[in-house]
Amino acid sequence: MEVPKKLVNSVAGCADDALAGLVACNPGLRLLQGHRVVLRADLVAIQGRVALLSGGGSGHEPAHAGYVGKGMLTGVVAGAVFTSPAVGSILAAIRAVTQAGAAGTLLIVKNYTGDRLNFGLALERARAEGADVQMVVVGDDSAFATLKKAGRRGLCGTVLIHKVAGALAEAGASLNEIVEKVSAAAKAMGTLGLSLSPCSVPGSKPTFRLADDEMELGLGIHGEAGVRRMKVLPADEAVETMLAHMTDPSNASHLPLSPGASVVLVVNNLGGLSCLELSIVAGAAVRCLESRGIHIARALVGSFMTALEMAGVSLTLMLVDEELVGLIDAETTAMAWPNLAAAPATSHRQEVPAPKEGPVIAQLETSTGPGAARAQLVLERVCSTLLDMQDKLNELDREAGDGDCGHTHARAAQAIQEWVRARPPPAAPAQLLSALADLLLEKMGGSSGVLYGLFLTAAARPLLSRSDLPTWADAMDAGIEAMQRYGGAAPGDRTMLDSLCAAAQALHALRSPGADLLPVLTTAVESAEAAAEATRHMEAGAGRASYISSAQLLQPDPGAVAVAAVLRAVLEGLRS
Repeated sequence: MEVPKKLVNSVAGCADDALAGLVACNPGLRLLQGHRVVLRADLVAIQGRVALLSGGGSGHEPAHAGYVGKGMLTGVVAGAVFTSPAVGSILAAIRAVTQAGAAGTLLIVKNYTGDRLNFGLALERARAEGADVQMVVVGDDSAFATLKKAGRRGLCGTVLIHKVAGALAEAGASLNEIVEKVSAAAKAMGTLGLSLSPCSVPGSKPTFRLADDEMELGLGIHGEAGVRRMKVLPADEAVETMLAHMTDPSNASHLPLSPGASVVLVVNNLGGLSCLELSIVAGAAVRCLESRGIHIARALVGSFMTALEMAGVSLTLMLVDEELVGLIDAETTAMAWPNLAAAPATSHRQEVPAPKEGPVIAQLETSTGPGAARAQLVLERVCSTLLDMQDKLNELDREAGDGDCGHTHARAAQAIQEWVRARPPPAAPAQLLSALADLLLEKMGGSSGVLYGLFLTAAARPLLSRSDLPTWADAMDAGIEAMQRYGGAAPGDRTMLDSLCAAAQALHALRSPGADLLPVLTTAVESAEAAAEATRHMEAGAGRASYISSAQLLQPDPGAVAVAAVLRAVLEGLRS
């Protein structure tokens, strides 16, 4: 197992560099000289109020320095990555807030042996100097079925304790009052993590291994082992598994949760999960809790307490009453606290009504008769062609794109097949092209879907009043002009336009008196195929391929190949 890459200056200095960067970008923060401590810039404002200090090892960003600010923490003490902070620095932070006039200091500590020892020793030394200091240890882990001697680990729920304590301190509550209320809140809270990957301390190998098809339930924020390793589940099932474990009465660390209870939900990114996945998990959590009759008073979704680059998520539930919700809602300047809406989470929000559709192109002919039958035959031929060449187009696209050109065209083909088999296609050309444009815009996806939609929408306009051969040439030109105007590509840029423009040039012959469709179309198809093959030797000027060196582009453009194939299928459909 190799040591993963990290974007740091040095392994030894990464924690200091991270704090320096945070302070540089946030005028409300200051570093304490000689220590890895971040404090509020306006320390004078805490005079007569309780000061709140927290901290722990680095690697959990934005915890804890991201929660320093009015209405949350007064300061934090950071250790090296996944390492408890030094006693001397904790003591220096206590001295700093005490000398600033704090009416006592509360240390909020996650339940890890090193943190308890180091913060505890600093507390004793500060008390020996006459400071009024107390400590609350947060253990919100709901992973273990039997309680360990060390107790429940401190996880993301600690951030909610920062917020509750901060709001109380800002409101002028006494040290004893804050200790009493946050201790009660911490006991009514549970957190459980789930990971798809390990994490790695800078300069070290990953903390554990997970097979490609495995996920781990109940692991800690330093990569400590969880309680169960299982096959990867869909998001809904994974969330159901997590909540069932967290609330299982046979689990000694469970959170009692009854129908009608009100909770604050935190959906926390452990560091490497995409925002897309996180939103999916959040939606699943809301639905699952609602199905249990739980009222979600507030929901926080984001990165609150991470484990470096771990691709995983934790769920935190805190049982709340009206007072606690008010403390969660209270204003704070802490940069990492979200701009939280003071409203419940629900999956039953009323949707905005769909707008009325614009005027549709009038049907000029009925959808029966030889015109409709011919249109259906041509469309079936186009669809079968695109489905047959799906793998070929994907292979061509891997060279310069994301390898999905075949999939995209296959989606279009399948959508058209379903459409024509459900009802005969319109025989009127303008209506047919407009309907195809709407279908591809909805079903095809990607930039290809939009480009085809543009082409067909613009091509339909000249055909509204006439559908003779010269007008079809006009329609081709109108479609290409729209693609160029909005897509930004031109002939020679190694795109589908190369094939389309070559065919359009040949189709100009339709404007000649006595033109015969099939011979002209045959020439147009051959021109398109030649143009598609010629893209093999072009330098890309538009699309994803334009970011690739021309020396690496050895195959023809997949979009140009697809267009040529579609035109060939149209020709064959008309011939038959």
